[in-house]
Amino acid sequence: MKFQGFPDRAFHFYAGLEEDNTREYWHGHKDVYDTCVRTPMEALAEALEKRFGPVKVWRPQRDTRFSNDKSPYKTHQGITTESAGSVGYYAQLSAEGMRLGAGFHGGTEQVGRYREAVDHERYGPDLERIVRKLERDGWSLVGERLRTRPRGCPADHPRLELMRYRSLGAERLHPPAELGGPRALDLVRDGWSRLAPLVDWLEAHVSEEGRR
Repeated sequence: MKFQGFPDRAFHFYAGLEEDNTREYWHGHKDVYDTCVRTPMEALAEALEKRFGPVKVWRPQRDTRFSNDKSPYKTHQGITTESAGSVGYYAQLSAEGMRLGAGFHGGTEQVGRYREAVDHERYGPDLERIVRKLERDGWSLVGERLRTRPRGCPADHPRLELMRYRSLGAERLHPPAELGGPRALDLVRDGWSRLAPLVDWLEAHVSEEGRR
């Protein structure tokens, strides 16, 4: 199927799910999810694979085993690339539109490699230039970070704000009005392309594969 954008019913579906996250609502509107969310998202993923490699379309059910929130369904539909380690691109469709982004999240070893690279006299300034350009272009930095500073990191470290991150990404939100036609493919493809320098840096310095 050729990607033709997301109809308004996709966003109305998620607005309703936010109000009534129950199996009754889901099964009563599953035809809307299948035709207006899942099918176009699968077509979008297929169209992106030529440039970005395999793209995974995530299942809509939440894993509630270890969560106090037992809501059965995610209030967004996500896709991610299968990049090196825990580094890659993502997109999430929800009632508010589509959130595009890229970054990394991982365990202690990856956080250690990330901070080692940020601390490096050459690699650290490279990342700083990348994220500052993204911020000037309207992207927001996101991720888990410490309130203070990592152990052993001096208070006057030139890249202290970046050192605080335990996971790091950049993302921006596109409203439903921009997603209704086939040009939404160009929007996603262009957005991910602009994030490529960040992904390349993270793959080179954070992922296990990149450090070999």
